[in-house]
Amino acid sequence: MTVMKTARRNFLAHKGRMALSAIAVLLSVAFVCGTLVFTDTMNTTFDKLFAVTSSDVTISPKGAEGGEDVPDRGKPEGLPGSVVEKARGAEGVKSAEGGVVSMAVTVVNSKNENMGSTTGAPTIAGSWNDNELKSMKITSGHAPRGPTEVMVDADTADKHKLKLGDELRTIAVTGDVRAKISGIASFTVTNPGAAMVYFDTATAQEKLLGAPGTFTHVNITAKDGVTHEQLKKNVAAAVGADTYKLQTAKEATAANKKDMGFLDVMKYVMLGFAGIAFLVGIFLIFNTFSMLVAQRTREIGLMRAIGSDRGQINRSVLIEAFLLGVVGSLAGVAAGVGLAVGLMKLMGQMGMQLSTADLTVKWTTPAVGLVLGIVVTVVAAYVPARRAGKVSPMAALRDAGTPGDKKAGTVRAVLGLVLTGIGAAALFLAGAAEKAGEGSLWLAVGVLFSLIGFIVIGPLLAGVVVRVLAAPVLRPFGSVGRLAERNALRNPRRTGATAAALMIGLALVACLSVVGSSMVASATDELDRSVGADYIVSSQTGQPLMPQAEQAMRATKGLDHVTAYREVEAKITAPDGTSAKDRLSVTDPTYAQDVRRKTIAGEHKDAYAAGSMAVGSIYAEKHHVKVGDELTVAFNGGKTVRLKVAAITSDEGNLDKGVKYISTATAEANVPADQLARPFMLLAKAEKGQADSAYTALKAAMAEYPQYKVLNQTDYKQDLKDQVGQLLNMVYGLLALAIIVAVLGVVNTLALSVVERTREIGLMRAIGLSRRQLRRMIRLESVVIALFGALLGLGLGMGWGATAQQLLALQGLKVLEIPWPTIIGVFAGSALVGLFAALVPAFRAGRMNVLNAIASE
Repeated sequence: MTVMKTARRNFLAHKGRMALSAIAVLLSVAFVCGTLVFTDTMNTTFDKLFAVTSSDVTISPKGAEGGEDVPDRGKPEGLPGSVVEKARGAEGVKSAEGGVVSMAVTVVNSKNENMGSTTGAPTIAGSWNDNELKSMKITSGHAPRGPTEVMVDADTADKHKLKLGDELRTIAVTGDVRAKISGIASFTVTNPGAAMVYFDTATAQEKLLGAPGTFTHVNITAKDGVTHEQLKKNVAAAVGADTYKLQTAKEATAANKKDMGFLDVMKYVMLGFAGIAFLVGIFLIFNTFSMLVAQRTREIGLMRAIGSDRGQINRSVLIEAFLLGVVGSLAGVAAGVGLAVGLMKLMGQMGMQLSTADLTVKWTTPAVGLVLGIVVTVVAAYVPARRAGKVSPMAALRDAGTPGDKKAGTVRAVLGLVLTGIGAAALFLAGAAEKAGEGSLWLAVGVLFSLIGFIVIGPLLAGVVVRVLAAPVLRPFGSVGRLAERNALRNPRRTGATAAALMIGLALVACLSVVGSSMVASATDELDRSVGADYIVSSQTGQPLMPQAEQAMRATKGLDHVTAYREVEAKITAPDGTSAKDRLSVTDPTYAQDVRRKTIAGEHKDAYAAGSMAVGSIYAEKHHVKVGDELTVAFNGGKTVRLKVAAITSDEGNLDKGVKYISTATAEANVPADQLARPFMLLAKAEKGQADSAYTALKAAMAEYPQYKVLNQTDYKQDLKDQVGQLLNMVYGLLALAIIVAVLGVVNTLALSVVERTREIGLMRAIGLSRRQLRRMIRLESVVIALFGALLGLGLGMGWGATAQQLLALQGLKVLEIPWPTIIGVFAGSALVGLFAALVPAFRAGRMNVLNAIASE
């Protein structure tokens, strides 16, 4: 009980000094709990949506794949109308209703602006039927009654300022549909973010499928007392058990949930960054308790003198850590719920209206948050607690400091050098690996050991690196700068731990920057070497090229040729007898001009002759294929033929690596026209001297189809750079939490060191140090600590990034590029971070009363 009272008293007495540590725990726990609440709410939302919209039994085409947003052929597979009548006649069926839905559409307004979602969610066009009433209700106007009327969802209407009577153009493979808005329907459950447009059934069949009387699915409702499983058996017997795909509501919901796997990926990625924040927080908490223990050396010594043993002192400090963890974690759990609500509001701004009524806080979420926060805090305080327990009564009364520092420093230096050496050796082996899988394992080991090694060896490095940094950064400020240098070097262990927190975040920033820049540079280099086409036209959402868009492109003046690029599925049997399903790239003979593929044997252009094909060098080596050999190719939904290998392309680069080529003529001869995929990319080359005019004409020709991007080589490189940049910015945003926690650590270290040096500061002020000089000294100390952490982090991160690039080189990305502007900018920004972190501690130090400071102990 005495230990508990002492711990509680000390905790309350130093609550101000622990505030920043509590904030670090709060932020880390909030990130974890916010992630869990947000993803659980998303799952709840989609579970409700799928449960509401799933029929008791659904019939769909046999080949329809769950989650296939845009079919290769540009339109979904259909079911004959007779299936509906057969289903209605099955025992136990209350009602059967055919429906049409297609995601292979683009909807534009009268200004030719895309009305689709900007978040990556699909645009969905379909038929308005009774099943839609489960999730939507008409709130304005009426349902479409003919080919000139269309209905839209309320969220799309609000976002794009659409109203009744406005004209929309729906672009599909089967043609364009122009119709005026007759009604607006609102979701009665959460809008998944998709843009929805509805036609009457006859119009949807004709305009979206090009086949009157055809449906994409049939919704079946069971009579009272008939189970879904029994209904499925009855309907299967009526329509043909193996002819179509039948799913109960439970099976359809499970399939839909499987397609939402990105939610799990998002959750674990965010939790990974939360883990980094926790790791950084450990250093903050460690420093806080280390300094508090040092400042209470006399107090601890007195407690030892009056009978407290080591275990009691140890437990007292750990109980303080426990209380800190409880307070920070409780606040973090509450903040996490608030963070989740904020993320939901953000998703609402992006088009996915998540209702707070679906807010899901499972009991495991606060439990996980509390356990993590408390365990991490107690673990971080364990070493300072042991040091406190080792303080002897006499050493404490003499204010001699903690025992065993020299021995601990030597052991730590040796251990740090060993760990760093192991990490460096593993990184070397990763860079020298010949297989990506083996190299990735060594890279993981190298990153782990080098990071731990740098953390352990930090105090040793501080003595060297801080002196080097002091020459250009601190020495110009004269005696104040020298004082700042000595303060930073006074306790290398504390300086190393403070800098390590910043080092972790910046190491990841540097590593990802190097990898991202190298990817862009490698891709750009390969484009320059391999791509001969002047223009590339494709959809960012993977939507195939509509026939009308392809025709418009081919009719553009100033183009020498246009090459269509599509894929077909087939089962390929090699001469060694092995068979596997694969995808063949179907292109025109001009593709050999548009993409310059190096060949191991034969000529790329020869692959486009009748009965010929090309394979990649990896496949050829694995299956002992050589030019002149024949492969048996069984086309999906088409014929089985033997094709002669006319060329073996090199797989050294990353462009079209491993691709097998056949000509468009070969595909058309062996795959029925209604089964042949639409091109998903068109490449074109301008006539000599017509590059600029052809580019302008091509953009004008494709302006009617805003779903497609027209890119020349410069545009394509910039687009690639922008995509990588957006991904990196997202990662940097998530890493910002760890960096914020690290900055809090610098602030806390300086604040506590000011308290620790109160008497010293008073004496310096008494002998002539001005307030301005004192504040400058503390700011300079903060800057050099921040720069020390940045230097270690950026150096370590660049090493990781360079090693990772060596592994990417095995996949064809062979250019290493160090983003020096980013690295230099981050390093300079670290100095600003140091200045910012010192503002409050420096201000408080300047306000100290000189006499009171001298009198303090």
